[in-house]
Amino acid sequence: MRAAVLQEIGQDKLEVFDDVEATGFGPGRVRIRVRATGLCHSDLSAMAGVLPQPAPFIPGHEGAGEVLEVGEGVTNAKAGDRVVVCWLPACGACPACKRGQTELCLAGFMNAGTANFKRPGGDVFGFAGTGTFTEEVVVDAGCAVPIPDDVPFDIAALIGCGVTTGLGAALNTADVEAGSSVAVIGCGGVGVSAIQGARLRGAAEIVAVDPVLSRREAALRFGATKAVSPDELPDAKQSVTAGEGFDYVFEVVGRSATARTAYENTRRGGTLVVVGAGAMDDFLQLNMFELFFDEKRILPSMYGGGDVLRSYERTIALWRAGRIDLEGLITHRVPLGDINEALDQMRTGVSLRTCIEI
Repeated sequence: MRAAVLQEIGQDKLEVFDDVEATGFGPGRVRIRVRATGLCHSDLSAMAGVLPQPAPFIPGHEGAGEVLEVGEGVTNAKAGDRVVVCWLPACGACPACKRGQTELCLAGFMNAGTANFKRPGGDVFGFAGTGTFTEEVVVDAGCAVPIPDDVPFDIAALIGCGVTTGLGAALNTADVEAGSSVAVIGCGGVGVSAIQGARLRGAAEIVAVDPVLSRREAALRFGATKAVSPDELPDAKQSVTAGEGFDYVFEVVGRSATARTAYENTRRGGTLVVVGAGAMDDFLQLNMFELFFDEKRILPSMYGGGDVLRSYERTIALWRAGRIDLEGLITHRVPLGDINEALDQMRTGVSLRTCIEI
């Protein structure tokens, strides 16, 4: 089958091969025909080595498709089901799951170090234990989440990561209060989803911050009340909050510099929500006095900070009701063979989400 492979960490181009085989099918496993997958910035981070991932590997973790076959003991899905690929499934038995913090379950990460593809030259890994830039993938049963027939594959793919992460940051982690002021730094697909979440919660002012004009314009369509470049953020802070700072600031870039900016633009007693996935050697510096004196809450948000399956269901319900726009997030569509074009679009910031149609 065809798949897009990164041969070595640090390369910026993928190679599309037609000699890749999905491996590991058996008890408790599901084989999926991938129909659509989104390109998430985390894929670029893994390619660059910012996020740990063995190579060679197939990027992609935001996918949807249909079940081809299920292994012995699988009861949650059957052949023919339409499913979204969940890259962080909950085991239901670990301490985090028992506390109801299923987004912190580490079971899914256990598969990240095991190759689930192969080529004639050797094993190939799938990013985050999945790898959806391919025609077929074999995953644990918990990674195959059935979806209703009326949810298109491209929409389902977005729900698999970006939308769930952004919406959840606003609805679950921050629990944004009605009438509050919000700033979102980084307005790609995840940031715009956080904007939609803040709008759903009734935020009075939502300021979108991004260096790319097209993204700022898109943010206004998704519910931002004001869109500014990073250089214009101080003026927006002054005009919107009289210089006090925002009630909530979402950092959706994954860099210490923007996290520091987010902290400085959060009001005393306000909430900084860290959504972006950054590098292990990139340290955020805060002094002990400001931590004590300003009493700002710093809330990391992992995969939307809530039960993933419940978040999927909520997102579908909101989409059906017309309360959130998912179709508008897909600004580009390319076939698998043009995957490098999609990578360039993501790097230059011209796309919110690119859908890879497989």
